[in-house]
Amino acid sequence: MTGPRDVEAYLAEFEDIPGTRVFTARRARQGYHLNQFAMSLMKPENRERFKADEQAYLDEWPMSEEQKQAVRDRDYNRLLDLGGNIYFLAKVFSSDGLSFLQAVSTMTGMSVEEYQAMMLAGGRSPEGVRSKKEER
Repeated sequence: MTGPRDVEAYLAEFEDIPGTRVFTARRARQGYHLNQFAMSLMKPENRERFKADEQAYLDEWPMSEEQKQAVRDRDYNRLLDLGGNIYFLAKVFSSDGLSFLQAVSTMTGMSVEEYQAMMLAGGRSPEGVRSKKEER
């Protein structure tokens, strides 16, 4: 049987994967209101309210100031760190008129064309750094 320490060690291993944020239960709890905000943008009237006054709309949600700032900055990587789920966050970049391809390319530091070419060629190479702590 797995004890609490074993589970904690297992979950900690997810944080060691470079460039990857695993959507764990902890992240889900942390990002609950952030993700609910993002999902609210599915309704046209909410998108219009958000576009008209982002700060006022964000202030209606019990998110941390750090989460609100990451939304204002459209820092999708930071939003993932703060509990955002990429499929929910898609409602934010869709509200800005961005495609999934356009938004995700900003998360990689690549141009849309570079990111698209990489993905069409099969994605990132499995070679390279596979562990943050071991730099391997």
